[in-house]
Amino acid sequence: MFAIEVPTMSSAIQQAINEAVKDAMRARAKERLTTLRLITAEFKRIEVDERIELDDARVLAVLDKMVKQRRESARQFSENGRPELAEQEQFEIGVIQEYLPQQMSEVELRTLVQETAAELGVSGMADMGKLMGAVKPKVQGRADMGLVSQLVKAQLQ
Repeated sequence: MFAIEVPTMSSAIQQAINEAVKDAMRARAKERLTTLRLITAEFKRIEVDERIELDDARVLAVLDKMVKQRRESARQFSENGRPELAEQEQFEIGVIQEYLPQQMSEVELRTLVQETAAELGVSGMADMGKLMGAVKPKVQGRADMGLVSQLVKAQLQ
């Protein structure tokens, strides 16, 4: 007899998404199911391409990237007179964000940037990479990195 090894998923978020796929199938929620399948396909692509098993931190990074891509697409669709496609992108953003942690407010981000800058003792734009490198893991999936970058620049000027 041959033993077939079934890969186990190490990420709790991935498991939650797979359960949501099953629920969407049962509920016949076509649009939601399509979006969830896009998410799982992206996870699978990364796992196969890089021959790794995704952990929660990497899953959050992937989801964050997917939201960023869809925001940009929605913006372009809106600018080019395609509101129906922009709405679809917004719907997908909503589904993806269900699996991201609660977004940090600008006040929370500013405080975190200030505290991290004080801990590292950084000053001046030459230290931007150092400060961003320290802040990024703390806010991954919980904040727009463009806003974080603006706050870091403001802190260092």
